[in-house]
Amino acid sequence: MTSQLRYVLMQVRKPDDPMRGQEVGCFARALHGSEDQITTWDILDTVPGEPELRHFDVALFGGSGDYSATSEEAWIEPILDLMRELHREAKPTFASCWGFQAMARALGGSVVHDLSRAELGTNKLHLTEAGRQDPVFGPLAPIFHAQMGHADRVDRLPEDAVLLASTEKVANQAYRFRDKPIYCTQFHPELNRDNLLGRLRQYPEYVDKIAGIPFDQFEATVHDTPETEQLLRRFLDTVFA
Repeated sequence: MTSQLRYVLMQVRKPDDPMRGQEVGCFARALHGSEDQITTWDILDTVPGEPELRHFDVALFGGSGDYSATSEEAWIEPILDLMRELHREAKPTFASCWGFQAMARALGGSVVHDLSRAELGTNKLHLTEAGRQDPVFGPLAPIFHAQMGHADRVDRLPEDAVLLASTEKVANQAYRFRDKPIYCTQFHPELNRDNLLGRLRQYPEYVDKIAGIPFDQFEATVHDTPETEQLLRRFLDTVFA
């Protein structure tokens, strides 16, 4: 059945951002699907309404490149409304990184810019007790690794969110909503080592700003995380069992 699923990838990226296409390939691989199953939607331009959303089985959100989920500019409010609609309708949704932050904000949590707790590269996380009991996260080891890159963080989760994983620096790293097929991760389960490094070559300022070391030194610290790359597939198997 999952080979027939239709995905909509909500993108928050500049039109000339080369990572627009890379992001599609990353999600297709992690979902064990094809790029043909994924329709991209530039939600900086317009957001899909309920009639358009009916054409898709799963909504996806990823990173953003140059846009912060803390923004107070006019472009963000329609996106937050879209996320509230997905939550209200219990639409199967997986949101990573920027999507994780914006979804939390949309549903009553808070997001802050905090360079002192920024994280970049392959980082160690630990499951909460709820994470260990969760059908999507539970098969992971109690301590696992994932790819990430963020300077904003979720400071407070929405009331109906269940915390699934944390790092030493940032408590809120993954959550799901109670009784909703919606999962969100600060980290990127859709990225492998090569994907992350390819993305950072487009945004080298992140390595300078967050890691504070030359790119070749940073590159040596990044490794693949095959166990985390199975999360998206397990999400599908759980939601569409």
